[in-house]
Amino acid sequence: MDRREKNSGHIYTVSELNGKLKKLLEEQYPFIWITGEISNFAIPASGHSYFSLKDKNSLINCVMFKNQRKRLKFTPENGMKITGMGRLSLYEPRGSYQLIFEHLEPEGAGALQIAFEQLKRKLSKEGLFDKSLKKQIPFLPLKISVITSGTGAAVRDVINVSRRRFPGIYLEIVPVKVQGSEAEHEISQALAMVNSMGNSDLIILCRGGGSLEDLSAFNSEKVARALYDSVIPVISAVGHETDFTIADFTADLRAPTPSAAAELAVPDVKTLKKNIFALEKAMLSGFQHYFVFLKNQLNDLESRLKSPEGIIDDMQFRLEDIDTRCIISMEKLILSHKEKLEWFDKSLYANNPGKNISILKKNCDNFISRLKTGMTGIVRHSRAEHDRLSAGLAALSPAAVLERGYSITRKYPEKTVLLNSVNTEKGNIIEVILAKGRLLCQIREKNGKEKNI
Repeated sequence: MDRREKNSGHIYTVSELNGKLKKLLEEQYPFIWITGEISNFAIPASGHSYFSLKDKNSLINCVMFKNQRKRLKFTPENGMKITGMGRLSLYEPRGSYQLIFEHLEPEGAGALQIAFEQLKRKLSKEGLFDKSLKKQIPFLPLKISVITSGTGAAVRDVINVSRRRFPGIYLEIVPVKVQGSEAEHEISQALAMVNSMGNSDLIILCRGGGSLEDLSAFNSEKVARALYDSVIPVISAVGHETDFTIADFTADLRAPTPSAAAELAVPDVKTLKKNIFALEKAMLSGFQHYFVFLKNQLNDLESRLKSPEGIIDDMQFRLEDIDTRCIISMEKLILSHKEKLEWFDKSLYANNPGKNISILKKNCDNFISRLKTGMTGIVRHSRAEHDRLSAGLAALSPAAVLERGYSITRKYPEKTVLLNSVNTEKGNIIEVILAKGRLLCQIREKNGKEKNI
C-alpha cells in the first residue's frame, strides 16, 4: 500500500465515495435555475423524460419524471432552448451526476404559445383542419344550439343579434364553463350531448375575449376532437377578431366575434322579405312577358295555319293524280313483261333439247360398244400374259425341280444348303429334302471333286 494512502486516514470504497458525493451535491445544490438547449430527448416505456442540456462548451444529463412532465403546458423538443428549476443529484450505480428537473419554461414565447403551436401542427398533420371536410352551414336553421357561458356577454350578444335578424328563430342555450380546469371537459360533453340528441341544425361555440390562458380550453386537443367528430355543423366564435384558437381551425366556420357568429348563422328577415318581394315582382314580370310571347306565337301560328277543307281537297287531288300515274305505270310494266315472256318462249322452242338428246344417245351407245370391245381385248391379253408368267414361275419353282428327281442337301441341324462336299466332314449328319419327304443321312465317304458332271 502506498504511504500517501496510509497517511490520508480513511480508505473509501467506490459505493461509499459515490454516496458521499451524492449527499454533498444534494446538500450544496438543493434547487438551482439553469438555462440551455435540449438534445437527445427521449421518453422510454417508463414515461420519464431523459435528455441532455447543453450550451456552447458543456453538456449535462437531465431527467424529468412523468408526474412533473404531465404538468407542463408544452412538449419539450430537441433544439428547444429552455429555462428550468431542478436539483443536482448523482446516480450511484454509474457514478454520473444529473439534473432532476421539477419545472421547465421555454425561452422567448410562453409555454401556452408553444403548446398552441405544437398542437396546431399535430392536428393539421392528422387532417382535422382539412377544408374539404368542412360541413355546409344551413341557410335557415330551425334550431340553433349555443354552447357558451350562461351568464357571459357572449350569450346576450348572440340572443340579441338573432332576435333582431330573425325574431322567430329557436335558440337552445347550453351553459358550460368557458375557462378553468373543468371548461375543457364541459365543452366536449356539451358538443357530444347536442349531437346525440340530433334535433339541432347548427351549433355556435362562443365566448368573449381573454388572455391566452383564459382561452386555453378552446386550445385543447379534447375540444378540437369533439368539434371534428360533430355531425352537426359548428360555428366557432371565441374571443375578439384578432384571437385565433384551435377550435376556430377545427370548426366548420370561424366567426370573429359571437355577434358575427349570429349574423352568419341567422339570415336577416328584412333582407329575406325584400328579396322575396323582388323575386315575386321579377317572377310576375317574367310570367307576363312569357304570356305575351306565347300569345304572339299563337297568333303567328294561326295566321300560317291553312283551312282543313283546303288541305283535304289538295290531298285528294294529289291522291287522284298518284292513282292515275300508278295505273299507267302498271300497264306499261305488264306489257313489257309480256313481250319479254313471248321472246323467251320463242327462244326456248328454237333451242329445244329433245333434238340433241337422240344424237347424244347414239353417241353414248357407240361409246359403250367400243368400251366393251376394248375391255374384252384387254382382259384376254391380260389372261394370256398371266398364264405365260405362271408357267415360267412354275418352271423355276424348287418344288418343280424336286419333282424332276433332284434333291436339296442341307447341314443338320444348321440347315445351311450344301453346294460343295468340302464343306462337310466324314460322319456329319446331313438332311436331304426330296419331292416327297426328307432323309437324315450320315456321311461315310466324300469325293472332293469340284464338278460332278
